[in-house]
Amino acid sequence: MEAASVHPCELTVIVPVAPGDEQAFRRLRERLQAISPDLTVMGRAEGSRARSLNASARAARTPLLWFLHADCTVEATHLRHLLAAFARAPASLFFFDLAFGRDGPALMRLNAWGGNARARLLGLPFGDQGLAVSRAIWAQLGGFPEDVAYGEDHVFVWRAHLAGIPVRRIPVPLVTSARGYRERGWLRLTAWRQYLWIRQALPFAWSLLGRRLGLVRAGA
Repeated sequence: MEAASVHPCELTVIVPVAPGDEQAFRRLRERLQAISPDLTVMGRAEGSRARSLNASARAARTPLLWFLHADCTVEATHLRHLLAAFARAPASLFFFDLAFGRDGPALMRLNAWGGNARARLLGLPFGDQGLAVSRAIWAQLGGFPEDVAYGEDHVFVWRAHLAGIPVRRIPVPLVTSARGYRERGWLRLTAWRQYLWIRQALPFAWSLLGRRLGLVRAGA
């Protein structure tokens, strides 16, 4: 039996618009609407990325949500594969492969390799990989945490794992800007971000391991 098809009108694209992202957001919105006029595209600036994402998700009137960064490059193939993925496994959290644009250091290929290995082997994609989920699951997980200093996307994915939500890869590269690494220094920024995500991940990893070993009850 074939899965029912999913139409673009069922999807809202949500973009957090930080200061300086306005022009990139306008370009992305125009690109998305050129790919499909039936898409709803929402961008908000609510003081933090988590608050911006949650405000748009609360306001969305579609059953499906796709969270993108303003500086990513979207093609029709991304939408086509995402809709097909939702049709096959709607109760999942989806992500794309990570790729970086040519606006950063050549060593960004290592970052892309490492990010994709982390996502595939550990099921831990980050927000620049185009997280997508149903609005019902977004609500079930409590939205993106607004009380963390960083890594709201990372914590959201961990919440999905702890809730038993499958985290599924869509094997299509989604290109995002690497200019931050050029401006702040590749080694410095790469090392800092590795430290931050590992530090943030450890409590969740222990909790998930405890549940799988039966040492911690679900919901505890």
